[in-house]
Amino acid sequence: CSMEGPSARSVLVTGCDGGMGLGLLKRFLELPTPPQHLFAACTDPDGKKACLKQELESLPSGPDGSCIERGPQHVPVSHADVTDPSSIQAAVGRVQEELRGAGLNLLINSSGARRHSTLATETAENMALVYATNTIGPLQTSQAFMPLLKEAAEAQRGQGLSCGRAAIVNISSILGSIEVAEAWDERQDVSYRCSKAALNMLTKCLALEYGDSGILCVSVDPGCVVPPPGDGTGPVTLEESTQGVLQVLANLSATSNGTFWDWRGQRLPW
Repeated sequence: CSMEGPSARSVLVTGCDGGMGLGLLKRFLELPTPPQHLFAACTDPDGKKACLKQELESLPSGPDGSCIERGPQHVPVSHADVTDPSSIQAAVGRVQEELRGAGLNLLINSSGARRHSTLATETAENMALVYATNTIGPLQTSQAFMPLLKEAAEAQRGQGLSCGRAAIVNISSILGSIEVAEAWDERQDVSYRCSKAALNMLTKCLALEYGDSGILCVSVDPGCVVPPPGDGTGPVTLEESTQGVLQVLANLSATSNGTFWDWRGQRLPW
């Protein structure tokens, strides 16, 4: 397999109910050497666990020349509603138990919400709901997992910043880039744009505060991912996007701290 990914021993992905979160989870399992500990955080684990299990079991498993060296039964599924601090804290407890003092190498904040709107129709309710998931959620999740991230960073003290040591990756969007302001005529989605611009600022704040502790923090735009075939063709499939994101994460270093990238490995302006 030529697919590359970060050499993180332990990875937690939020938003694994579907879309980008589930796609990233599957991609990690397909790596030549998957993470030793891979955690899936879902908003609705009871409803989604069976679906998630089915999705993961559909992956080929070795040793028949495939990339997967271990089965999906090694992926603990936790309830983690990123808008609920007690739910996040409970997930931290379960992850901590599983890791047994080893620390968490990589946190991917992939939970996301989106409500279509125009500037004229945008509402306070929409803004509050979208911010709660897209901006406040990653803040609360990063705060809660910080002790485990610091533990992982400390264990590899003396090494440079990388996703293999300790990192927070916020799944953002180019729609949150103030400079690019892409696709305004196609979709205004004001609450979504504002929430992702704020998420990018959170990434910068995290990088400034925790870079010296050995924790790398970046924002990544996964591209305009299209639904499965049948809905027309779009710029990027989920498979291309998630493979690209993992490749980007594998190449990040100290100079990448507090920066914004797209799935193709291009640096984006704030």
